[in-house]
Amino acid sequence: MKIKYFTGLALFSLMMVASCGGEAENAETGNNEATSTEATPNADPTADDSKGVGKFTSVELAPNLDQKLADAGKGVYDMKCGACHRLTEVKLVGPGWKGVTSRRKPEWIMNFSTNPEEMLSKDASAMAMLEECLVKMPNQNLSDEDARNVLEFMRSNDGVK
Repeated sequence: MKIKYFTGLALFSLMMVASCGGEAENAETGNNEATSTEATPNADPTADDSKGVGKFTSVELAPNLDQKLADAGKGVYDMKCGACHRLTEVKLVGPGWKGVTSRRKPEWIMNFSTNPEEMLSKDASAMAMLEECLVKMPNQNLSDEDARNVLEFMRSNDGVK
């Protein structure tokens, strides 16, 4: 009975990771090890003031939601993100998205969306999330436009009008 349970649990976990477009990878292997010179952990990993690691250094957001971008972002979420992330605070495979735009800078979100491997190896907040979730976010190969659309969808999810 226990063998069937654990086999089923393992298969479910593999299906969830595969549905995100990646492979299960041990957090202990790969290029996700950071030295103290690469990143310094924040006292509160949910309150990140950094912009992350990547090409996005400045992202201008309008005070009001761009509904066209948000709608396009929902399509990306439905296709590439929803299998692992909920729009609530509930953690599935990855963390829930509720409130993410108040915890992270837009640059951080777009850098993580388009550059998860480097973020997971160099950004303290991303490394802290990996320790909590235990599964690396696979690179979904989002274009810059897709990442911007997803960011706007996240803003919509967080109540920006």
